[in-house]
Amino acid sequence: MSAGGQFRLLRILFLLLILFAVAASNLLTWLRTTDWDRPLVVALYPINGDGSQAAADYIRRLDRDSFADIESFFDEEAGFYQLSLGQPFELVMGPVLEELPPQPPLQPGILGNVVWSLKIRYWAWRVAREAGPPADIQMFLLYFDPQAQPRLRHSLGLQKGLLGMVNLFATRRMAGTNRLVIAHELLHTVGATDKYDPATNLPIYPTGYAEPDRQPLLPQKLAEIMAGRIPVAPGEAVQARSLAQALIGPQTAREIYWIE
Repeated sequence: MSAGGQFRLLRILFLLLILFAVAASNLLTWLRTTDWDRPLVVALYPINGDGSQAAADYIRRLDRDSFADIESFFDEEAGFYQLSLGQPFELVMGPVLEELPPQPPLQPGILGNVVWSLKIRYWAWRVAREAGPPADIQMFLLYFDPQAQPRLRHSLGLQKGLLGMVNLFATRRMAGTNRLVIAHELLHTVGATDKYDPATNLPIYPTGYAEPDRQPLLPQKLAEIMAGRIPVAPGEAVQARSLAQALIGPQTAREIYWIE
């Protein structure tokens, strides 16, 4: 075999080894985050998303108690589904990060998404190694001044990589909604899927309805957390304002292996 052929063969073998390692890592990750034999530790990293003074002031006031509602929500929902583990998630505070995470491509595409996925996972690995704390899941919380940016980019939660990148408003008025969005993206990291129509943002019936058997069906009183909105009339839904207005529906519970 020529030198060129040997090099090509070695390159193919190397790529196959990488693919095997990635597949094995994904399998271990999936097993670790679906057996629920212990609380999954979630590290929260606040980030000033726009460099504003408003975001800096807001982040300065954050502590672990600022996110206690998220833990309580999951504890209560786990109790409803009779999960043997009383506390599914344990939230810990990471340091405030000065560096912004790699942003997803503005124009979605397979290649661009793959490249970005590799970049963000490497970036998150580097953050965990250099800044800690030890955790199963990393949630990067980017805060923005609502006066300067009244609309935010879509937040993301990735099961492959066990990380979330959450865009949030730096104002106490939106604290309840912020916590709901964080919980929504956190569920994505353990396998939950969206329950709304991306074209309309309306909850999908029946999986996106908190009470699909309610009579009359509308208006609903609560939001299924992976839909995020409360259906109130045909073709109309309102944003849930806090986790007190949300629950985990049966389909989501099945997706995260809380029930069979």
